Amino acid sequence: MTVPTFDDRYIQWQRLGDIEHLEFSVLDVDETNSIADVLFKFAANRQIVLHRHLAHNNTFVIQGEHRLYHPDGTLKEIRPVGSMTSSPPSNDPHREGGGDIDVVIAFSIRGTGTLYELLDDDRKVIATISMADLAGLFHASRTTA
Repeated sequence: MTVPTFDDRYIQWQRLGDIEHLEFSVLDVDETNSIADVLFKFAANRQIVLHRHLAHNNTFVIQGEHRLYHPDGTLKEIRPVGSMTSSPPSNDPHREGGGDIDVVIAFSIRGTGTLYELLDDDRKVIATISMADLAGLFHASRTTA
């Protein structure tokens, strides 16, 4: 039996600064209702920057395994393809990554103001991502497409 894979050749993947092992594509931003729909791709067998979610996130794993890690890098949870998760805001810092292949996850992010805090290994905030940031990225991607 052939296992289907998600064909992402036509998605306009972007990088977020110099953050390694992460690509994204903002699909839509509803600024009135404070909802952003974003595809994230995390590299296979890698971990992205330590961060915390300050907004509600609904996720759906489209391809691969979505792996979550404790701040020290030890495995916390594996979400297989087809998994849907609804997560409230949390001060729990973590890392995320892909399994044996790149993972592609649809995030529906619901919140205002700061949505994510990116942290260094001492858990100090090094950057933030807001709904306004996602809206700016969304609009910029539409003017360059």
